[in-house]
Amino acid sequence: MFKPNYQLTNLMTNCLTAIAEAREAILLSPILPKVEPKLLRDAMISRSHHSTSIEGNPLNLEQVKIIADGGKLVAREKDKQEVINYLAALKSLEKTAKDKVFSEKAILGIQKIITRNILSDKDCGKYRQQMVYVINSFGQTVFTPPPVTAVPKLAADLIKWLNSPAAQEINPVLAAGIVHYELVRIHPFVDGNGRTARALATLILYQRNFDIKHFFALDDYYNENRQAYYDALQYIDPQTRDLTQWLEYFTEGVMVQMNKLRAKIDRLAREPIFGQLKGRVILKERQWKALEQLQETKEITNLEYQKVSGITRETAKRDLAFLVKQNILEKLGRGKATYYKMAARK
Repeated sequence: MFKPNYQLTNLMTNCLTAIAEAREAILLSPILPKVEPKLLRDAMISRSHHSTSIEGNPLNLEQVKIIADGGKLVAREKDKQEVINYLAALKSLEKTAKDKVFSEKAILGIQKIITRNILSDKDCGKYRQQMVYVINSFGQTVFTPPPVTAVPKLAADLIKWLNSPAAQEINPVLAAGIVHYELVRIHPFVDGNGRTARALATLILYQRNFDIKHFFALDDYYNENRQAYYDALQYIDPQTRDLTQWLEYFTEGVMVQMNKLRAKIDRLAREPIFGQLKGRVILKERQWKALEQLQETKEITNLEYQKVSGITRETAKRDLAFLVKQNILEKLGRGKATYYKMAARK
């Protein structure tokens, strides 16, 4: 049976303590209910951009936003499909996480979504039937995964361990880091191993109620310094498989991203949009999109709001009236000359 080999170091302990403190501060923030839809949308887009970017996808964050919003984008079909698939995989995690027992079906299902319309049916959602190698940019083999015949048992051992009482007692962050590495080491698929491993780490946090309502994104940390990410994965001795250094890197990454999320929430609390809101006000995703544009254009009409949000005139009218009532927008002009701008802070 699989059993992870690592030592709990002072660095890990300090990071886990800082993570717990930041997480508690975020969840207790009075502004959190007001910004949940924005944070969720931002995290989904950020994860999809950074996780596919690590694998060489050239689309930038703004292009990923267009895809996420259902817009049209002139780009290579494979690049767009990778983003569409990763967005779909992330959305599927919430449903998958309801089953608290980790399963082979979850692993295969995530990889199937990630590689849909990219790989052939024989490789999509199925363990590899051929040997694969990890090659660097110089064409050198930097990692040789286990043979094909070993993959099913290695995956089964990982699943059995993850569902064991011993694994359930481990801090969720450490459990997510262990699964991330072991899935990459097994390399059970022809393609999509990295993206599947990162999605599975996220799933672990979902299952253990640690993810902070799905708007915590770790993929950004990996992509900002890809070499450090690759080095951390490849440093592990293949004989001892001591995960200590990898888990130090992983927990530090969670701490950095958690603190960034905390700072973002603090920053949003100081923005004019929220300065005079009272009580629990939830903004829809289309309202966020319009407000984000308004920060740049300074003014918006009903017609412009319709175009940004993709809704009818009457729905736009109701949305705008709601935003005025909440003292987020101010209505100016009359008749066809009516327009809206951010309300002055009172």
